[in-house]
Amino acid sequence: MVLPMATRTPRIAVVDDDPFVLRGLRRLLRSAGFDVDTYASGAAFLNAGGDDEPDCVVLDLHMPQTTGFEVQAQLVKRGRSTPVIVITGGDDPEAQSRALRLGAKGFFGKPVDGEALLATIDAAITTRRAQSGWGRP
Repeated sequence: MVLPMATRTPRIAVVDDDPFVLRGLRRLLRSAGFDVDTYASGAAFLNAGGDDEPDCVVLDLHMPQTTGFEVQAQLVKRGRSTPVIVITGGDDPEAQSRALRLGAKGFFGKPVDGEALLATIDAAITTRRAQSGWGRP
């Protein structure tokens, strides 16, 4: 996989309450050349603060307290344009439809196909950068 050209390494936030998923996705994304921040809950991600938003968020839907749907809604409410890619162990058409309506750029059931996830992240980042003009010569 070739990362989009830019002045810095793209940073991916992974939000999932399963420590094994966090660890596995961190390894996969780092091996593909991304910087990775992990969050064990939706609230931890939303409360992380700062103006330096990630280039993409890989987000579990079904977490205790703050669900992935709630995280997506908060990102929209805050005016964030960060691409979101949803992963879930409860893969059903209604959840997929709802996640996509909230702006998800991809939807994957667990276990996640690593190559497909990397391709979707790459496409989401490339599209966002092209739309914003970021990374152009």
